Amino acid sequence: MQTVGFFGYSLGAVAFFVFSLLLVAARNHTVIARWILFSTLTTVVANLVAAVQVKSGFSLQWVMLADAVKIASWSVLILSCNVEVKSIRELLFSFHVRQYLGIWSVLMLVCAVANNWLNYSYEYLFLLFVLLNLWVLVLLEQLYRSADLQVRWAIWPLVIALASMAIFDFVLYAQATMVEGIDFDFWYSRGFISTMMMPLLLVTTRRINNGAVRVFVSRNVVFYSSILMIAGLYLLMMAFAGYVINYIGGEWGTLISIIFLILGGVVLAVLLITESLRRKLKVFIAKNFFANKYEYRDEWLNLIETLETTSAESHYQMATRIMISKLNLDGGAIVKRVTDLQFKVEYAEGLTLEDNFNQQMVLLSQHCQSQGWIVDIQEYVKSPGLYPELSLDVDLWLEKKVALVVPIFIGRAFYGMFILSGHEDVKPLNWEDRDLMFAISKQLGNFLSLHEANDKLAESKQFDAFNRMSAFLVHDLKNVQAQLTLITTNAQKHRHNPAFIDDVFETVESASERLGKVLSQLRNKQLVQSQSKVVDIAALIDKVVQQCNVREPRVQVEQSRECLMPLDGETFYSILNHLIQNAQEATKSDGWVKVSLEADDKQAKITISDNGTGMSEEFINKRLFKPFDTTKGNAGMGIGVFEARQFIHSIAGKIDVASEEGQGTEFCLTLPIKSL
Repeated sequence: MQTVGFFGYSLGAVAFFVFSLLLVAARNHTVIARWILFSTLTTVVANLVAAVQVKSGFSLQWVMLADAVKIASWSVLILSCNVEVKSIRELLFSFHVRQYLGIWSVLMLVCAVANNWLNYSYEYLFLLFVLLNLWVLVLLEQLYRSADLQVRWAIWPLVIALASMAIFDFVLYAQATMVEGIDFDFWYSRGFISTMMMPLLLVTTRRINNGAVRVFVSRNVVFYSSILMIAGLYLLMMAFAGYVINYIGGEWGTLISIIFLILGGVVLAVLLITESLRRKLKVFIAKNFFANKYEYRDEWLNLIETLETTSAESHYQMATRIMISKLNLDGGAIVKRVTDLQFKVEYAEGLTLEDNFNQQMVLLSQHCQSQGWIVDIQEYVKSPGLYPELSLDVDLWLEKKVALVVPIFIGRAFYGMFILSGHEDVKPLNWEDRDLMFAISKQLGNFLSLHEANDKLAESKQFDAFNRMSAFLVHDLKNVQAQLTLITTNAQKHRHNPAFIDDVFETVESASERLGKVLSQLRNKQLVQSQSKVVDIAALIDKVVQQCNVREPRVQVEQSRECLMPLDGETFYSILNHLIQNAQEATKSDGWVKVSLEADDKQAKITISDNGTGMSEEFINKRLFKPFDTTKGNAGMGIGVFEARQFIHSIAGKIDVASEEGQGTEFCLTLPIKSL
């Protein structure tokens, strides 16, 4: 067996030496990577010392010393995952590492003194290694349970490797404590166990990205770690009992020691799976090891998840139900302040608040705004002095079984209150309960404010859409009014002209169709969709120019030939009429306005030019196509050019503008010609 042991320890030393060379070749200079290298080298030394001891037969104390250093180095590595440091020096001087190394040093010193004092008795050394390996298991349990899924994926090989070696040594030294001697069959196997764990350590070093492994220690971790510590201490007590029996003269056989160990394990398992013991342990830990009653991180995440996943008829209902569920009450209501003297119940469930509560809510709001306190009705009944300057009708509140009034603040502004009712045995709130309720109330206040703002924004968008539609309708009515005005203006001069009479009927028919379209849009509360039909662009231009030539300056037309294309002729007529009319209004009566049409098989190009006042480049870029922005005062709506661009773009065309102040303007409309 000695040869097997020597080979196993030698193999372990070689394996970890190769591992250290791989770490050096990786050139990772992070703190964790450098400490892994140090821990690997201590493992190499520990295996070498054990291998040499097998051959030379010197004292096992030197092997145990090397093992103790090895255990300490790997334990510091585990602790380094809970600190953020930039150097090895900072790591060694961090609080948790200093605490561990201090206790480790004291234990080593005490055991060394006790060992020499008792004439080199190994029992205390065995107990020391039982404790050190148990400590490693506790640290590993905390590390793994505290890590998130991504970090767990990275560190689980490390946890398995170190835990396997620690458990093996724990059992070895626990048995040695009971029988006052090491079972060398187990002792010679340690080298092979170490060798088999090395590949898992290699996997972890590849998975840890830049050494960034950080965990959060929650009270659940402390609870489970406490369970593990209790198990270890129990086993230590069992080992100590065996030592005492042996010391007073009893004899331990292998069978008896195994039976004793199994019996102790069964008793321990029964105790740890007992629900009452687990519950009492949790209460003890919460009272004595934590300053906070709640895990606020978990509470916050649960609240966010509830807000995201819960469905309700309104956001007021959702907020009220969340407050009710947090305190496990029967009913509640959310009351919003309208004025300082008037409140509105936005939602109530299991609680009815009549009009006579309004004055009571005024008093509560004044108190909440001045003091910022949650009002516990039962506490107010028993100790009204705790609520200075608050005078409530207690019978009225008790009749409704109201338990709590939680104010809602948005920033520093008072929004309203949650009024919560419950059964008679509602537990009084301590300061932690109040802090949690305030935090939840503030978050729900922001939630309500956000939804109210969204509702107002949606309502504003509806009004904006209606106003936008109204502006286009008014623009259409303005064009109809211009057509009818043209008839009355020329009636005195041309009433006896048959051609004029025909034009009048045609104009009235066109105006009637436009008015019908406007009425249809008003009834449907939306703009009527354009209807395309084949239109002769040249004839349409002639028609528009004929109508516009009743004013000065008269429009000159230049066109090439007939140009047919499918589009909404009525809308395009209105657009051309508006653009030509704008050109006339911007030009003096002795100036000129020209309209030209050029067309080929692919596109038609309509140019409307004048030598009027012109526009600046800044005006074209910033204001010309902006809706409801006009330079005509009350005479215009500011949507004609905007409507023109929208229509041209809708048929895949484009509109270009070139202008110079004092020189004139040119609008160029390019329309794609589609096959008929």
